[in-house]
Amino acid sequence: MLGESFLSAFIGLAAGITVGSGMVAFLVVLDIIPRLAQITRTFSRIHAYEAAVVLGSLVFTWVDFSDVHMHVFPLGAAIVGLFAGCFVGLLAAALTEIVNVLPILAKRVGMDSYLIVFLMAMIFGKVFGSLFEWLFY
Repeated sequence: MLGESFLSAFIGLAAGITVGSGMVAFLVVLDIIPRLAQITRTFSRIHAYEAAVVLGSLVFTWVDFSDVHMHVFPLGAAIVGLFAGCFVGLLAAALTEIVNVLPILAKRVGMDSYLIVFLMAMIFGKVFGSLFEWLFY
């Protein structure tokens, strides 16, 4: 019983770190917020963009963990789904660019000889995690 709780806590923490690092990579490495401010010529509102990202993350994390139910008409649900799909697609595309950063990071921290092991661990972790969720959860 204690072992299962520890394993669940470990898996939850690992998943949170993975998702959080993906979000940070998306925002920081690709300079999404500064690029948004540059394209829209609104550098004076860059703090508002940052606050919106942080607030959105906190609010929707709370909504995910709470028992809040939103009753939305079908067209509203389609619009939300469209925006969520765009976000996930952009995040996936951004993360494929981040894979180019991994060799540079490994070289800087002196782990170039372990790069293949690191990448294989990421790949197998994703595959086994997906299979576990699809088959058992």
